[in-house]
Amino acid sequence: MFKKILIANRGEIACRIIKTARRMGIATVAVYSDADRDAVHVDMADESVHIGPAPAAESYLVADRIIAACQQTGAEAVHPGYGFLSERAAFCEALEAEGIVFIGPKPKAIRAMGDKIESKKFASDAKVSTVPGFLGVIEDTGHAETIAAEIGYPVMIKASAGGGGKGMRIAWSDGELRDGFERARSEARSSFGDDRVFIEKFVVEPRHIEIQVLADAHGHCIHLGERECSIQRRNQKVVEEAPSPFLDAETRAAMGAQAVALAKAVDYQSAGTVEFIVDKDRNFYFLEMNTRLQVEHPVTELVTGIDLVEQMIRIAAGERLAIAQDAVRLDGWAIESRLYAEDPTRNFLPSIGRLARYRPPQEGRFGDVVVRNDTGVAEGLEISMFYDPMLAKLCTWAPDRLAAIDAMSDALDRFVVDGIEHNIPFLAALMRHPRWREGRLSTGFIAEEYPDGFAPPAPDADERAVFCAVALVTELLRRDRLDRLPGRLAPHPGRLQRDWVVRIGDAFVPVTIESGGIGLPMDLVVRVDGGPALAVASSWRPGEPVWEGVVGTHAVAAQIRPVLNGVRIAWKGMAETLRVMLPRIAELDRLMPIRTPPDTSRMLLCPMPGLVVTIPVAEGQEVKSGEILAIVEAMKMENVLRAERDLTVAKINAKPGDSLAVDAVIMEFDG
Repeated sequence: MFKKILIANRGEIACRIIKTARRMGIATVAVYSDADRDAVHVDMADESVHIGPAPAAESYLVADRIIAACQQTGAEAVHPGYGFLSERAAFCEALEAEGIVFIGPKPKAIRAMGDKIESKKFASDAKVSTVPGFLGVIEDTGHAETIAAEIGYPVMIKASAGGGGKGMRIAWSDGELRDGFERARSEARSSFGDDRVFIEKFVVEPRHIEIQVLADAHGHCIHLGERECSIQRRNQKVVEEAPSPFLDAETRAAMGAQAVALAKAVDYQSAGTVEFIVDKDRNFYFLEMNTRLQVEHPVTELVTGIDLVEQMIRIAAGERLAIAQDAVRLDGWAIESRLYAEDPTRNFLPSIGRLARYRPPQEGRFGDVVVRNDTGVAEGLEISMFYDPMLAKLCTWAPDRLAAIDAMSDALDRFVVDGIEHNIPFLAALMRHPRWREGRLSTGFIAEEYPDGFAPPAPDADERAVFCAVALVTELLRRDRLDRLPGRLAPHPGRLQRDWVVRIGDAFVPVTIESGGIGLPMDLVVRVDGGPALAVASSWRPGEPVWEGVVGTHAVAAQIRPVLNGVRIAWKGMAETLRVMLPRIAELDRLMPIRTPPDTSRMLLCPMPGLVVTIPVAEGQEVKSGEILAIVEAMKMENVLRAERDLTVAKINAKPGDSLAVDAVIMEFDG
């Protein structure tokens, strides 16, 4: 077994690998760029080596610097994690040339499966079901149109060297094909240095289901069941689960057998994933093989009890697999939610900044539920524009699917993140979505269920009562705390005011305290808007970010944030600003004028912090609805900004190469 390994990665996956290595008694070496000097993985590792500037192309993607770090520290092996150099056969060969072990498959398998075009040819030869398409190199847009006409729309355009949703577009017409072809090539060139793309039939109502395989150097190969990864946006996974709510035992066995056959055909040696597209009739087609550890591997670990990182290390050290196929059992259900630094209310655009607060829910086993959080950030650290915006992977396990979903909902309610925008409200709302809870999924789920983008759901009458009750008790404690401060001119008289009004949105809701008093723990009975009496109990103290307690029949874990003259409460994906007032104050508040936001309809605002790639229009130019006004790159993804109506460009305030802040004015319009 290795005595010391180097992790050629950063963030949560570097931390994840360090945890297993530490448990195995293996020393670890971290590498870091200028942007990651204070990163969590650097603190966790036994040693660390600086490898260059913040851009990945000048640090984490420079193989020579990784090898030099191994030689400097005496690391015997390298775990690449995912992304960066994890699927570069040349990196694997360079390590082997220096006598350093690559914790992953051999170059032959990486080359055979790493190129999407070649991997589909290989899979077809190995009798693995494949999607109809053209696997040759596509020369130009005209060639692409000819191919699409032969296959039939809709088609998927994909970068051959792609991954993570980059260099990927769906086209339903010639017009979409022409634009998507150029965007896919541009993104592929920018992200992978390889602009080759291919085209295949897009399967309608597809599910994305993948099979985890493990194979050693002695000819043994097994699969560990499947993961359902159908909840995606922009072709990037957001929520995963194991097992799939859709597969039956027969389909699972057939998919597993094909995955193992493909792994054996390329002499695979490590953990790997064979991805399939599955249609509504459970027909499945090979998508690609990822010759590395997957982001979503924790859900497989939770349902099988097998540490995949440990298995990768043991296989790389030459050990035989100690697990037989018939010993693999899928126990219970696991859900993974990817927490991203992005704003779900602005079409999931990236968000950067400092983590003013970052407090994940408590990990461990709680009765029949397990909570796990794989993360690589900490409170006070900066979320930069240089890397993937993922903050953490929150996982829950329970004996059945609905219990795992409910556990995830509760864990998300307790996950405190301030300072940046994040997708916790979306994830929390998703856990309540009827279609998700029923398991009626497809890769188009987000686009179909949120066609106009995500907006936090409005509370129903029962939920509004919970918001009002929580707001009231927090306000009572705040006032009581102030009244007890020394030097107050008018201390509290000791009598509790029974009648209150809570403003929630434009509604003024009467709330009456039926019984109870102020104190810790708080124990009141209230009546909201003339409804049934609700018992409210909590030990919450002012200043704590999460209010935990009971309101009527609801066990509540709600996020509490003070705002001007009120409180902002977030719970189960809903978010409301509430103000608690005495009845006379509420009468006066109804008379106050409402401020309206400024009109920005004649401006193109930058929707996220990013870099201007191109502005294909000029001042004075007339443009039609749908035409491209600008392309802005953020976190390696190109975002196309289009005209929402016919207009004339009056003034352009930015140029290609400019780095813009969110809501920066790119151009102004007439008409």
